[in-house]
Amino acid sequence: MNRRTILLLALAWPSSRAHAQPKSPAVVEGTGLRFPRDHGAHPAFRTEWWYLTGTLFDAARHELGVQITFFRSRPGVAEGGTSAFAPRQLLFAHAAIADPRVGRLQHDQRALRAGFGLAEASDTTTDVRLDDWSLKLDAATYAASVIARDFTLRLTYRATQPILLQGVDGVSRKGPSPAQASYYYSRPHLEVSGALQQHEQNGREVTVSGDAWLDHEWSSEYLAPEARGWDWVGLNLDGGRALMAFRILDHYGGVFWAGGSYRDSRGHIRTFAPSDVAFTPLARWKSPRTGIEYPISFRIIAGDIDVTVEPLMADQELDSRASVGTVYWEGAVRAHTQGRKVGHGYLELTGYGSPLRI
Repeated sequence: MNRRTILLLALAWPSSRAHAQPKSPAVVEGTGLRFPRDHGAHPAFRTEWWYLTGTLFDAARHELGVQITFFRSRPGVAEGGTSAFAPRQLLFAHAAIADPRVGRLQHDQRALRAGFGLAEASDTTTDVRLDDWSLKLDAATYAASVIARDFTLRLTYRATQPILLQGVDGVSRKGPSPAQASYYYSRPHLEVSGALQQHEQNGREVTVSGDAWLDHEWSSEYLAPEARGWDWVGLNLDGGRALMAFRILDHYGGVFWAGGSYRDSRGHIRTFAPSDVAFTPLARWKSPRTGIEYPISFRIIAGDIDVTVEPLMADQELDSRASVGTVYWEGAVRAHTQGRKVGHGYLELTGYGSPLRI
């Protein structure tokens, strides 16, 4: 039985056979995050992800974007049963490389129900595994191992800055209702080192280094019914600065909610209200595979921060319909201010083909 079949069986588990299910908890302001425990999984909540994005260079200074994401989902069915096959927790993973020499995104994905020694997510620290893909935190360093169809990644990510709590003390609002929120923290400017092997680049293992950004979020009600998807950017800026900004779009293309944060070179943090954030599209790209059109370059204003982001390459569409069930654009970008490069990071665009459902 392949991974896709396992996932489909898990998602199709008949709710009529399920016992009464415990309600998923809400995100509550003032709770306070606790570490190292909150580096781990939160299985009572419906949705969670550990999201690593980075800009890497090999010895010849070729620039690459690398994304690794592990997802956990509580489907909320059959939790009162005794069968070991009940899908109480589902785990997914994506990995992708944006290499301008290839010209399109190289990506792969995994999907398994938790258990059976194949897929696990620790609730004490970051330690997530799906078969031969893993992400593990030891002290201040993450180790990621991904053996994908077209590439292999073995990378370490060393923290160089304090944890950045998003929103109000780690509670990030995603809509006007207090329930529409996530627990959310970031780790900008992770120092990356390790090895990469690409089948389309002669298959030789090369040493890479660079910097990265980690987001860890968990929630039970991430998007309101009025929301279609989001635009999100995380930028490692010169001088140790970090900018995160997002806007959530409604079903008519308008802005439903927005927010973000900025940490300056001295470590001072500003949190942005919805009225502080604006995304202005500058260029668009239409996928030759799906026909979906994405705005892949933006002028982003967050308070008095004004940056332009441009993609490392246009084709960074990720088709994850075999795992989390959606198609979106997720790509490496460079950041400029008044024509001068000031950093790099990742841009994520969801809900452009069809409304996102979490």
